[in-house]
Amino acid sequence: MRSIFAAPVACVVFVTGALADCPSDALGTARTLTVNPNEQLRVGTMQYPETLPLRDREVVLTFDDGPIPPYTDRILDTLAAECVKATFFIVGQQAQRFPELVRRAYQEGHTIATHSQHHPRRFDRLSAARMSEEIEEGVASTAAALGDPRAVAPFFRVPGLRRSSATESFLGARDMMVWSADFTGDDWRHISARQVLQRALNRLEAKGKGVLLLHDIQPATALALPDLLKELKARGFRIVHAVPSTRPDIIAAPMQWEWSSQKRPWPRVLEASDRLPVPSRESFGWPQPFEARAFAAARPTASGQARQHGYQPIPVGDVQWPLPASTQTIATEDMLPIASPQSFGIPHPFGPHITLPTATDAAPKPTAAIRPDASFSTTGLP
Repeated sequence: MRSIFAAPVACVVFVTGALADCPSDALGTARTLTVNPNEQLRVGTMQYPETLPLRDREVVLTFDDGPIPPYTDRILDTLAAECVKATFFIVGQQAQRFPELVRRAYQEGHTIATHSQHHPRRFDRLSAARMSEEIEEGVASTAAALGDPRAVAPFFRVPGLRRSSATESFLGARDMMVWSADFTGDDWRHISARQVLQRALNRLEAKGKGVLLLHDIQPATALALPDLLKELKARGFRIVHAVPSTRPDIIAAPMQWEWSSQKRPWPRVLEASDRLPVPSRESFGWPQPFEARAFAAARPTASGQARQHGYQPIPVGDVQWPLPASTQTIATEDMLPIASPQSFGIPHPFGPHITLPTATDAAPKPTAAIRPDASFSTTGLP
């Protein structure tokens, strides 16, 4: 079976590039590396003996699993601000749902590669038929989003890096290059942006060069990327952009896709009408995510749960409530009344007999402000 891609040249070419209209302090892209899958079938020392032919302190940035708003948008904005080019390994069904993001990444000069159609978790256990469908449908969906099959790079990253000899043979027969990685930022492990940044930098320093694997569907990655690029520049690292030998400059109008609302795609996304603005760094408490300055000073005491089996000891603040007059910040008129038993559904918190106030109810009685010794009785309730 012939390749679905245009035949690449039979050599590896280095092209020095300079980006126009870049700020003088931007990291930039040091050079473009044009590769031929026939010369290197598999790259990434996490799984294979060799990687891309990079010089010392050169980095290739790659992003998996997207696109998805608002995180892919945020990552593209950051890359554009620093004049950096990267490689995006696209999930086919995400390309169907957000084709405009695939086109934006391509039109801004990034390499568009593929990452299967549905991102199966156990790719190495798929049947031969299902494996081939995942690969070819992922390429077809990405090509349809771009409007030109030639715009899709013959680069493929196996979901979860769960490679197999059958997968590698199938890809090799179609002149598709298998990409692993040289190191990761562990951003899929639900760690903080600071941890993603530190792990990526530590591993890059240890390796000296290589392909970095990140995910553009992770909020921590979107938050960490600006600082990562600044640190790379400060430490003397240079960005290399990997591209296939053929890349058309103009793409045709994209195909229109119909999307069923009965089945939610992976990963879960918000509908356009419910989509929130891109969160700021401060929204995540950055750079002090666990610092709260509004609490009153507290004396730590031991928790009684520490003596019970299966509980972890934790410090418990011994505070006064309401706050002492010296630290009181809420005006008396702004304090809320004491909650009534009916507010909690008493005496039937989970039952059907819920009594609601009516127009004939007596006028509400004055309520007292919250007191430390406030309590109530359920005596006489209906």
